[in-house]
Amino acid sequence: MRLRNITDARKTLEKHTETVILDPTQHKGQWKRQFGNDNPLFLEIGMGKGQFICGMSDLLPDVNFLGLEKYDSVLLRAMQKSIEVPRQNVFLLRGNAEYLSDYFADNEIDRIYLNFSDPWPRKSNKKRRLTHSDFLDKYKKILIDNGEIHLKTDNRNFFEFTLQHMNEYGMKFDHISLDLHSEEPDCNVRSEYEVSRSAAGFLIYQLICRF
Repeated sequence: MRLRNITDARKTLEKHTETVILDPTQHKGQWKRQFGNDNPLFLEIGMGKGQFICGMSDLLPDVNFLGLEKYDSVLLRAMQKSIEVPRQNVFLLRGNAEYLSDYFADNEIDRIYLNFSDPWPRKSNKKRRLTHSDFLDKYKKILIDNGEIHLKTDNRNFFEFTLQHMNEYGMKFDHISLDLHSEEPDCNVRSEYEVSRSAAGFLIYQLICRF
């Protein structure tokens, strides 16, 4: 999710080191030490304005959450939401999914969330989709054995692309929903985008899978 550029967003982020980490490479392999406990690590890639990760961190206080976002202006909005209520189990990271192996050690992450990732609809851009096999290689490396990927999207073509790619990759599907909100579990936290798209009549697709 992109917002208009916010002047001095970086300077504001630099003042909130208790929540924001601008150089995640410094903590590779040491994230549990950063949190000060041995709780599971759940990573959201492309967290948008932070409603999902904040809601999940409240729902699961015994899990540590990491939100990855590459745009300063978006990261700032997530930070502002995160500090509304002090949370000890959330860090927000500035980074790009292309460099996950620079941020996390092998088998360091317990779960990955991909919520409403950019579908990159042009075929020429398919390698930029976060469920392309190039990215699946990265996820497999940093996830623990049997670590899960949870994905939500409102884009049918992207969802079908994802199912095909993950199936060809040999992944195991634990759950597939073609209309999440018609059977919505209590544990589903809706992002800002999810709320708006559902209100506009779009179906929400979900899958949970493992390598």
